Amino acid sequence: MDFGRMMTAMVTPFDHNQHIDWEQTEKLVDFLIEEQRNDCLVVCGTTGESPTLSDDEMMELFRKTVQFANGRCKIIAGTGSNNTFHAMKMTKEAEKTGVDGVLLVAPYYSRPNQQGLYEHFKTIAESTNLPIMIYNIPKRSGVTIEAETIIQLSEISNIVATKEAHNDLDLISQVIAKTDDDFKVYSGDDGLTLPMLSIGAYGVVSVAGHIIGKEIKAMLSAYVNGEIKKATQLHHKCHAIFTGLFLCPSPSLTKYALGLLDMDVGGMRLPITEASDDAKQIIKDLIEKK
Repeated sequence: MDFGRMMTAMVTPFDHNQHIDWEQTEKLVDFLIEEQRNDCLVVCGTTGESPTLSDDEMMELFRKTVQFANGRCKIIAGTGSNNTFHAMKMTKEAEKTGVDGVLLVAPYYSRPNQQGLYEHFKTIAESTNLPIMIYNIPKRSGVTIEAETIIQLSEISNIVATKEAHNDLDLISQVIAKTDDDFKVYSGDDGLTLPMLSIGAYGVVSVAGHIIGKEIKAMLSAYVNGEIKKATQLHHKCHAIFTGLFLCPSPSLTKYALGLLDMDVGGMRLPITEASDDAKQIIKDLIEKK
């Protein structure tokens, strides 16, 4: 399964009552595919405020996003949990909705050892026919999936990719060097996408792709086509937005920025609160200059 190089972890639109806004979700899916040129959307990731969504809401998001995309891009469902059997149940249910794959985050808070991590992902993989992207994000999960564990997991037939959201390029280098060419490594940090491409990463699971997806896709294409100087220039052009969107806890500024682009995706569910006025002004200035 090739999910493509350019993915965005989609925000979840809410109405003024903080219910999912399905009309705006459809508009957002269209915008991310047609305007921002995404190859794939990740639904119910951290950027989608997955900790605040019920299981039923998540399944409806998977179903409707598949419907709204209508084959124009791939859809990956975020079904990860620190409860292996809950993640397995969610993955089995997601498979029925027509999604193209699942994203499984490292079990957060529990902090299992490497054997526990291996068994967690292996158990879920054996319960589904869907292709799986594992998600290594030590800062949020409190545990690192080490290179040797990822390499071992890559030998499971339907574990096809990893999203690496950290700056340990040694770990990423080991994974790329010691896995088959069809196992894909994605950057989980917009600002590290170009450095990761230089050591063999395949693409990005982006947040900034909501706002500058076309530019990021152009950067990816330039690098793949050997236009390294152009790719570097695009990286520097985008870098302020890469970092600016995280001046406040995500996705507050991403949702604000979408509003500036006439995409009303509403506010956040607690515990994420509205971005500060100073941060909003910075983002407004950056978007006006882009």
